[in-house]
Amino acid sequence: MSENTGGAHEARPEAAADAEPAAADSPGGPAAAGSRPADAAGPQTGAHTGGPQTGAHTGGPTSQQQYAHQHQHQQPRPWGPPPPKSPAKPSWATVVRPAEAAPVRTATLVAVLASALAAALLLADGMGPGLLLAVVPAVVAAYVAARAAGRTARPWTLAWVIGCLALLAIPALRDSAWPSTLAILSALLLGALALHGSRTWPGVFLSPLGFIDSTVSGTAWIFKGLRSRGGVGKDRWLPVAKAAAVAVALLLLFGALFASADAAFADLLGGLIPDVSVEDGPIRFMLFVLGAVIAIAAARTAAAPLRWDRIRTTPGTPRSRVEWALPLIVLNLLFAGFNAVQLAVLFGGYSKVLESTGLSYAEYARQGFWQLLWATLLTLAVIALALRWAPRSGAGDRRFVRIVLGALCALTLVVVAAALRRMDLYVDAYGLTRLRVSVAAMELWLGLVIVLIMAAGVFGARWLPRAVAGSSAAAVLAFGLLSPDGMVAERNVARFEKDGKIDLAYFQSLSADAVPALDRLPEPQRSCALHGINDDMSGAGDVPWYAVSMGEYRALQILRERPVTASYEACSRLGAFGSRIEY
Repeated sequence: MSENTGGAHEARPEAAADAEPAAADSPGGPAAAGSRPADAAGPQTGAHTGGPQTGAHTGGPTSQQQYAHQHQHQQPRPWGPPPPKSPAKPSWATVVRPAEAAPVRTATLVAVLASALAAALLLADGMGPGLLLAVVPAVVAAYVAARAAGRTARPWTLAWVIGCLALLAIPALRDSAWPSTLAILSALLLGALALHGSRTWPGVFLSPLGFIDSTVSGTAWIFKGLRSRGGVGKDRWLPVAKAAAVAVALLLLFGALFASADAAFADLLGGLIPDVSVEDGPIRFMLFVLGAVIAIAAARTAAAPLRWDRIRTTPGTPRSRVEWALPLIVLNLLFAGFNAVQLAVLFGGYSKVLESTGLSYAEYARQGFWQLLWATLLTLAVIALALRWAPRSGAGDRRFVRIVLGALCALTLVVVAAALRRMDLYVDAYGLTRLRVSVAAMELWLGLVIVLIMAAGVFGARWLPRAVAGSSAAAVLAFGLLSPDGMVAERNVARFEKDGKIDLAYFQSLSADAVPALDRLPEPQRSCALHGINDDMSGAGDVPWYAVSMGEYRALQILRERPVTASYEACSRLGAFGSRIEY
């Protein structure tokens, strides 16, 4: 309606618009008012009005009317219609709005229900294989919804789905919570990329937020599908209900008979069936709702995803070569000087450096690592800002940008290598911890990102957002598969075998993944190192199969075959229960 109204104002004669301020400003209001039809309708209008100053006595317009007619296009029109407005640019919320979702299929509803039931039955006792089993029906619901919407899987989509399922297998393999948490968050990112099909930086960063919108719209979408099936007659749902009831009755009857006839089968059946009690009813209900919401959000996103790739980021104002390159060249010279010192230290030994700095061996290594880690992070920020304001008037500018930023990336890789060398020296002096292995893994991934940026400068950057996202997920997957707690235990046991130094207090906080490596220690160090893990696993009691990870299963076998024998008093004298600050 606003466009039509504006068109009506614009079609109004300009003389009529000019007459309104004349009527207001002229001392002779009636005379000025009479000029409006004279300008709009022609000379004969004055005869009809008969006004004393409309030209009836002279037979023509007055000098005042002539002046107004000559300057009607020059004078401002404060009371006239507004000038035509250019169409407003749509907001980003309008741009990314999804298309209309296809109707809900019955298979989607069944898969959502299966995912909710699996979450309620399998996740109340903990993670493990149950998480993957609860997510598979949600994947089926998303696939059915995508097919109903006419969407087809692309190579990147298949890669994201495979990576997502592989990451969700980490809780089934590792008992440690921190790599499992990272794996679940990374799986969420890959799942969002698979469902949205994002390719750009805004799409990669914002795709996980699409699940929030899909949760709200998906709930209404599911209810609409259920209401559309509310009128289904008995001839369709009654046979299915009867068949399901008969199947359940037969399973219960013959299952009870076979369980009473064979103790081994009863034990197997008891391990497979979740133990549901009244006490854990609220938590299972919450898990049921959570599983349903996640499956609904995945299916709704697959049916009609938000179009994040439509968001366009405008590049910054290009700078001249001197203005843009001077700071970067100075930074490159600084990096080159630092790397030269690192090479000199590497080939000349550390003794001279320690004597000149007054630092100890470990202090020199620890101090350098954290600064170099921050230097790597800041370099990535500098590269991003430099690309935003880079000169881009022609092929020469593009080649110049590649040379300057390529040199900065190459020098940064040397900084990454120096940081990892510092961390290796520090681990040799004080042992490996969770924090140290985590930041070292992060530094390695940052180095991989720099390599990807260098490759994008040569082959084009269209694939860079997805490559960075995929590299982060691959790094988290490798981190979980390598078992960081097992790496920590392995490195410290090797250090004990080498120089007899060991920190038994730190092992009390490790997970069951560390048990195979700690089992190699001699007594009483072995029992003292395993005391904390053994107490945690004993306090957990009997855990069903779907909540037991492979790491926990191996630890249970080892501790059953070789139990902990050292007393608390003996371990206290060895410092196994002292406080410790990790850095």
